[in-house]
Amino acid sequence: MSGKSNAFGTVLATLGGWLMARAWLLPMAYAVWAAVHPAAYVAKFELMAPLTLQNFAKAFAAAPFATYFLNTCILVSGILVMQFGICTLGAFALARAPFRGQGLIFSLVMVQLMVTPDILIVENYRTLSQLGLVNTLTGIGLPYIASAFGIFLLRQTFRSVPKELEDAARMEGASPLQILWRVYVPLAKPVYAAWGLVSVSFHWNNFLWPLIVTSSVNKRPLTVGLQVFASVDQGIDWSIISAATLMSSAPLLIGFLLFQRQFVQSFMRAGIK
Repeated sequence: MSGKSNAFGTVLATLGGWLMARAWLLPMAYAVWAAVHPAAYVAKFELMAPLTLQNFAKAFAAAPFATYFLNTCILVSGILVMQFGICTLGAFALARAPFRGQGLIFSLVMVQLMVTPDILIVENYRTLSQLGLVNTLTGIGLPYIASAFGIFLLRQTFRSVPKELEDAARMEGASPLQILWRVYVPLAKPVYAAWGLVSVSFHWNNFLWPLIVTSSVNKRPLTVGLQVFASVDQGIDWSIISAATLMSSAPLLIGFLLFQRQFVQSFMRAGIK
């Protein structure tokens, strides 16, 4: 009886997974259809409908998407590099450098995990205004360069590294930074990969904070530029809007398809569920 129940549960879970996958895929499939067909066929699904790439050309010409792409790449790359540097040093100090108040500081880091960035929007904007960083890429990325999630994740990883490896490196005359760079960082590469994927995906799609802190076309990332492009004032042409949406999401989709195996393995090794 238990065998039949397990088989039924497996079939039900598989069916549910397929239904959820199709529900997730449906908006993307419609975007692809609308993007590669003339506007007259946006709501008409005919197999013999003519194909066109003019929607992509019109979308790219209607808004400075090259600037949006460049701003987004600079923003995402800068945040990722700063996060890796700051969080690596912070996690190493909390994991392997005992000092007074260490437990309190780690508790404060954990509290940060419970605070969503949206709560701090007003205070962050006030601070950036005082620093003169409003409407700059630096201002967009500054609140995110220290990640509580990254510090916690790397701290747990560094604590799992055998202490004997650090002792052996110290006996060879390695400094603390050399120990960090040559012992801990190489052993944490899967964690860095998993965390990097999360960070890039989040900041590539981040919308609310960049919308608030930017006011000029030259400083807008893709998400804000796409929203302005698709506003009612610009007119509603779903074929062009769909083409612009695909252009905006294409780098993440292509990256996921190319590195799908590494993506899954990184999360499994990092222990992220």
